[in-house]
Amino acid sequence: MGKTTWVVVTAAVVAVVFSAGFIVVGDDEPAVSVMTNAASVLFAAFATVCAGRAARSTAGRKRLVWLSICIGLGGWLVGSFLWAYFELVTDIPPFPSVADLGYLVFPIGACIGLALYPVGHPGQSRTRLVLDGLIAAAALFQISWVMVLRDTYEADDTSRFAFGLSLAYPVCDLVVITVAVLAQTRARAGQRRTLTFLTLGVVVMALSDSAFVYLTAAGTYEDEIGRVVDVGYLVGLLVIAVAALLAVDEPATEPSLVRVPSRLALWLPYVPVAVAAAVCTPTNLHESGMAPLFLSTLVLVTAVLLRQFFVVRENRRLLDLVAEQALRDPLTGLANRALFNDRLSHAMQLHVRDRQPVAVLSLDLDDFKLVNDNLGHPAGDQLLVLAAQRILGCVRAGDTVARVGGDEFAVLLEGKTEHSRQVARRLMASFDEQFVIDGHDLLLRPSIGLAVATGDDATVSAEALLKHADLAMYSAKRSRTGGVHTFDPEMTRTRPKGTGKVGNAGTSTVRLLGQLRNTIDHAGLSLVYQPKFGLRDGEFVGVEALVRWPHPERGLLGPDKFLPLVREYGLMRSLTDLVVERALEDVARWKANGVRVPVAVNMFAPSLCDLELPKRILRSLDERDLSPDLLTIEITEDLLLDDVDRTRQVLDSLRGRGTRVAIDDFGSGYSALGYLCELPIDEVKLDRQFIAPIVDDARAAAVVRAVVDLAHELGMTVVAEGVENDDTTTMLRDYGCDVAQGFHFSPPLAGAELCDLLRRLTSPEPASSRSS
Repeated sequence: MGKTTWVVVTAAVVAVVFSAGFIVVGDDEPAVSVMTNAASVLFAAFATVCAGRAARSTAGRKRLVWLSICIGLGGWLVGSFLWAYFELVTDIPPFPSVADLGYLVFPIGACIGLALYPVGHPGQSRTRLVLDGLIAAAALFQISWVMVLRDTYEADDTSRFAFGLSLAYPVCDLVVITVAVLAQTRARAGQRRTLTFLTLGVVVMALSDSAFVYLTAAGTYEDEIGRVVDVGYLVGLLVIAVAALLAVDEPATEPSLVRVPSRLALWLPYVPVAVAAAVCTPTNLHESGMAPLFLSTLVLVTAVLLRQFFVVRENRRLLDLVAEQALRDPLTGLANRALFNDRLSHAMQLHVRDRQPVAVLSLDLDDFKLVNDNLGHPAGDQLLVLAAQRILGCVRAGDTVARVGGDEFAVLLEGKTEHSRQVARRLMASFDEQFVIDGHDLLLRPSIGLAVATGDDATVSAEALLKHADLAMYSAKRSRTGGVHTFDPEMTRTRPKGTGKVGNAGTSTVRLLGQLRNTIDHAGLSLVYQPKFGLRDGEFVGVEALVRWPHPERGLLGPDKFLPLVREYGLMRSLTDLVVERALEDVARWKANGVRVPVAVNMFAPSLCDLELPKRILRSLDERDLSPDLLTIEITEDLLLDDVDRTRQVLDSLRGRGTRVAIDDFGSGYSALGYLCELPIDEVKLDRQFIAPIVDDARAAAVVRAVVDLAHELGMTVVAEGVENDDTTTMLRDYGCDVAQGFHFSPPLAGAELCDLLRRLTSPEPASSRSS
């Protein structure tokens, strides 16, 4: 057991001992008096110390709460000490006496403390809480006066001061009880344990006060029933002390969303008013001449109450609307970030308690800024609404979908992990259909990240789970490979970068980009093949795969029309995988027809940082029973490599399995010589702009000759691109260039046309390249 539990148990045992002592001493009045006063002082001191400790251990408004209650309990302690002194040491009657001033400090301190208690939401009126307490107290006092106190007042022969002082106790207690109950109705889940004990202790003290006043007026307090009242005081003090001890261990008050007050909190203060009217009406109607005045007063009060009823109902309806709007995105109607975080926190609490899996999906629309910039913000808003509808169509009724940013959405999923993966797949598939915005067909794909807290993982927090989903989403956005990226701890080592450069594209570019994504996703691109020939013997040595886009409206588009979009918007890996798969399919078909055709495939330099690339390529070759030396990977040299060391590791892995590596468009960039030194290269392909001027420009010819000699010194094959005439071919042959390609030999051919070319060649078996 914890320290707080031991203290509470000890105090409870002491209370039981004192209670048992009352029974043991029986009718021994002096002994009962000593025990009663000693217990009162002891328990009041204990409760005061506990409240003081709570005030010292808490902060902010809670410190003021317990400081006020501590002062109230301190007043009770002083009153108990003075009462004991008057009763045991002197002959001065303890009631009424200066001790009552100390006792009355308690309900005032308790009332202030309860009114200050941080319940509800910031900004909620605390003055109204006190006023509600006064209304209820006044009504309850009227009831008590008519039913009990008036007869006692008229029959009592004590001074009016003593009687007024005795009435101060129940009046103050009624206010405290009402404020305590109303505070309890406002309490949030995390506050109710402490506040329940505090309310219970205050109520027990108030009931004991009322019983004391009644029994004193009736002259029966000194009987055995008075001992029960004394025990009630002790119990009340003990329960308040427990509340103070619980407050010490209670976490800091969590920020709360704005919540509409319950109907109980709104109408509870008026219940005693209605009861008071029902009790007082018959009595006042019997008074001479009071009937007309009382009836008019009753009509007036009823009208005021009815008007208040309608005002409160209208205000509540407005509060419902405001609270709903405060937690909803005004554009899409989805939950906003505040509501999503609130529900995520609650879900994580259930996750810790019940081991229930929780998943968060983070979703961001790719290239959404293009829509805003080129079609306008109204079109962007319309797109967000349509996207929200698609997301809602993929989740269950109990799942939470929120718009947490401009084009960012989040989904909270509770339950089986497999369900969250199914929802993620449905979400991705739902965006395959184009959006129709202002007459434009737009295809925007999302980047989706998934983070899951399994039932066995009770350590992850709500903030961490949301951050993990964001990291996975950024990973998906960087790769632009489609699908859903699930969080992996490795992602924390890579800082999220931007979503890519957004150029000054017009509406046509937005449409073209969407169409390109759709075409790549559905393998709608085609390949043509540029034949390559050995310059020494003229033998066919292989082909280079070139991608084309058969656009339904613009006709056959060359790579210069769409590769800039591929580079700029992160479609490189998707396009590369498509080209490799399609090229190897054709190579396998040619092999089945008895023709061995090595193929070269262009690959953007940044793609070579992917350590999984060799495994994917080898798997594709094995699936088609193709030898790795039938494939040459050509690095597009006009793009800089992100990580040379990582790229070298990938290329070594490829070459170790027999795949060849070439630098494409050598001379078009600035890093060529560095690549020759740092990377394992088999071939150097001279750029067409490097080759074209050699016939007329001696300096260009000298540079080409030097590059050929350098490549041979490094053990590399040299391939010339864009050879257009016989003079260029002759010079390249004289320089020792190994292979050439260009329109002088053959234009790019479709697969069927390439087969016809191979049949026309004199050699049925094409020779391999110089280094194969």
